Amino acid sequence: MRPLFQPLNHPLARRLLPFLAWRQRLTRENLKADLGAGLTGALILVPQGVAFATIAGMPPQYGMYAAMVPVIIAALWGSSWHLVSGPTTAISIVVFATLSPLAEPGSERFVQLALTLAFLMGLINLALGLMRLGALMNFVSHTVIVGFTTGAAVLIAASQLKNFFGLPIPRGANLFEALEILVAQAASINPWVTAVAVFTLVISVVARKRLPRVPHMITAMVAGSLLAALLNWIFGVERTGIDSIGALPRGLPPLSAPDLSIQTVREVLPIAIAVAVLSLTEAMSIARALAARTEQRLDANQEFIGQGLSNIAGAFFSGYPSSGSFNRSGLNLASGGRTPMAAVFSAIGLLLILQFVAPLVAFLPLPAMAGVLFLVAWGLIDVHEIREILRSQRAEATVLVTTFAATLLMPLEFAIYVGVLLSLLLYLNRTSRPQIEDVKRSTEPGHYHFTNDTDLPDCPQLKILRVNGSLFFGAVDHVQQTLHEVDEREPLQKHLLLVCPGVNFVDLSGGRMLAQEARRRRTMDGDLYVFNLKAQGREELRQSGVEAELGVDHFFPMGSDPLGAIVPRLDPTICAGCTRRIFHCCPPRREGPAM
Repeated sequence: MRPLFQPLNHPLARRLLPFLAWRQRLTRENLKADLGAGLTGALILVPQGVAFATIAGMPPQYGMYAAMVPVIIAALWGSSWHLVSGPTTAISIVVFATLSPLAEPGSERFVQLALTLAFLMGLINLALGLMRLGALMNFVSHTVIVGFTTGAAVLIAASQLKNFFGLPIPRGANLFEALEILVAQAASINPWVTAVAVFTLVISVVARKRLPRVPHMITAMVAGSLLAALLNWIFGVERTGIDSIGALPRGLPPLSAPDLSIQTVREVLPIAIAVAVLSLTEAMSIARALAARTEQRLDANQEFIGQGLSNIAGAFFSGYPSSGSFNRSGLNLASGGRTPMAAVFSAIGLLLILQFVAPLVAFLPLPAMAGVLFLVAWGLIDVHEIREILRSQRAEATVLVTTFAATLLMPLEFAIYVGVLLSLLLYLNRTSRPQIEDVKRSTEPGHYHFTNDTDLPDCPQLKILRVNGSLFFGAVDHVQQTLHEVDEREPLQKHLLLVCPGVNFVDLSGGRMLAQEARRRRTMDGDLYVFNLKAQGREELRQSGVEAELGVDHFFPMGSDPLGAIVPRLDPTICAGCTRRIFHCCPPRREGPAM
């Protein structure tokens, strides 16, 4: 089917307007599918927007505003076909936890700080995209995000204990303070408030299982609101203590402006860096998961730019920090969305719905919202993923537990830093200790490769080791120590063949280490040889002069017979009396005492 829009092929237009890259997908059929998916997403955004704003400590309407203009900008200037941006649970809890020490949640100052945070993190995201540093997200492991979101889920639940049980827990109380008050005042739990919260929670769970095509959050909140209205009508608000959120204002998102004073920027910038890392990681993780299912090729740098522009625009259209949403993105794909226009339609649909739904939100009870948020918190805890991580590797389990604990015990922006830093330290520890295996020549006729499962004995003079890891400054000490330990165990094995298919690069320190090892062995009447080193590593040794120092004839490419060249250089008197005869090129055995 012919696209609705004619091509615009100018390179500058493509760079400034990246949505032109998928203009050929804008057929009538696709737009019809996008419209249906967008309207479905808009319905979900109504309760989610209010919930996220409540988590973030923002007035409820700001959850709607963050799902309008920022969503459109992220869709048009990003690269994913199905990623839907906007307010998210993780970002919302970070906003509340990091800004509440600076201003009273819900206050005018708090809102202005949130706008400033959105602007600064948008600038950071945009700068990273323009500098083409999208690969940086590869250093933020999935385990860090799992640990962080699990901790955030606990914090979300703790922040709603007040509304769930009707207890006087001060806003901003940390997890342990909230639990302490809950235990100490358990006898004072408001049964009416708790009944509405539990009823909403149960209805949401049942609706999600029994009515999969119906938005379970909307169903639950309507049911909770009806129960709260009934209780208030029968017993009176003074007795039940069931409060409501209040009406949302109608109309377009109002224009706003961040506070860019030096003092405010100094306070918010460290938070913005951490939130930028979290938002980009969240968005890219979701975009990659969706791209894997649709076989789309993503541009990480363009996604950074889209997320950056989205948050910058949000700062001027009353939107607090946003990122990619897994729930809404998955719903977009499941609902038949085919292009980013589905996200655009969801934002427009939300604006239209808000005109009619806004007055009804005034009757939404806080306990009902708390019940829904408890379910949202539980949904963030990926029990299967946590179990897999804990079973897989001790290092990954350490990262998970540490990030989770840091999320509960430290300011959230530092919890992200702790997880990322620990991941990098463990990664560097692994790469600085490359595995060095004892291998033998394959016994298959005509094959010149090496393996560790031949059961052949060692050559008395030649040691063959396979290096599984790059030779860089961080690995030099470990490799040298391992080679010295080999010498101590087998002092007669003065010749060494390093099999290097797993060596991706050799830096200057690694090259100097090889040269030093060759000199050391030559003083013992031995030598050092290298087999199957990749072209990049060979070129690095050539440029540093190490290749010339070792000798070009000491390097053997894949497919060659290194043993055919090395064995004649061994001590012939030892070879003559050797009974092992493990190489095809070993000289004939001379009769005499066996070795």
